[in-house]
Amino acid sequence: MHDVAQSSVTAYLTVRGGLDAIALYERAFGAELLTHKIADDGKRVLHAALDVFGTMIMLSDEFPEYEPDSKAPASVGATTFTLHVGFDDPAEVDAAIAKAAAAGCTVTMPAMDAFWGMRYGRLKDPFGHAWAFGAPLPDKSEKTA
Repeated sequence: MHDVAQSSVTAYLTVRGGLDAIALYERAFGAELLTHKIADDGKRVLHAALDVFGTMIMLSDEFPEYEPDSKAPASVGATTFTLHVGFDDPAEVDAAIAKAAAAGCTVTMPAMDAFWGMRYGRLKDPFGHAWAFGAPLPDKSEKTA
């Protein structure tokens, strides 16, 4: 296991189809599985930790019998938050969105130069989670010598 940033707040995703979600995140985002445990039913992911863009995220399958307050987006018809990935280079935004789309994610906002000074785009993964990608645009007001 290598060093992965874990901040004091870490995203913990609830999904339906945890093993499929792990495989998708590996293909779409280059995620690396750090650890996982399968539930006693032999089918659902009880807990997993992944390195995604150098940050740890965790996930599990939905367990309505144990955790009625944590549901997959498929159970509620939408997600309630967006995972934002920040890059330094605007070209990385386009590349990340293209790779994720090729892996099966749906682009909900193609990459664009946003009025707030970022290259920005959004997508939804097949498990219902929203992802945003952004990088600062060069400051056009700076003058070159």
